[in-house]
Amino acid sequence: MKVLRSFAVVFFVLLATSHAAAQSLEASVHIASSRWSEFDGADTGIGGRFTWMASSMAGLDADLTWYPSNFPPDPVAFSGSRIEGLFGVTVGPRLNRVRPFGKAAAGFLKVGETPIAFACIAIFPPPLACVLAGGDVLPAYEIGGGIVVNATPRSFFRADLADRILKYSGPTLDSNFQARDEGFFGHALRFTLGAGLRF
Repeated sequence: MKVLRSFAVVFFVLLATSHAAAQSLEASVHIASSRWSEFDGADTGIGGRFTWMASSMAGLDADLTWYPSNFPPDPVAFSGSRIEGLFGVTVGPRLNRVRPFGKAAAGFLKVGETPIAFACIAIFPPPLACVLAGGDVLPAYEIGGGIVVNATPRSFFRADLADRILKYSGPTLDSNFQARDEGFFGHALRFTLGAGLRF
């Protein structure tokens, strides 16, 4: 709740301080590669992002990514697909054709249930993969940065690198087989590379 309140405050500050001449809307597509703190292997997906540039310095992002393949890729998948939604802010100066920025976002990762029979040992608390195999929605956060490079006045390339923070459900056993009575946070990298148009 505090996170949503913070984003609302930032939104209204940007709205109040922006100049109409500097505002623009950006739409882009991207390829994403995400890691999980508790599982091995990269999770690769495709997605889209809308960005409202309230000023030349600050923007608001809405990012949706679909991860269509089974995860983890090896040995047994607990999820058939995942959908990730992140909503946040970017802040950084425009330096001619280049805009480096810092970013912060919050949202969710919807974990689809396992596509195959998934055997779990009958212990309590259960391993995390067993908890996720039935499907779950995890709170997700991002802190990082990136760069936008203008190809033309209306088209651009964008690359983001961030610490993706997932809040896992509990009670469960984590990847080190330690019992976690309540939810816990895991940190891992998320990288996106994409291109888009500015309106």
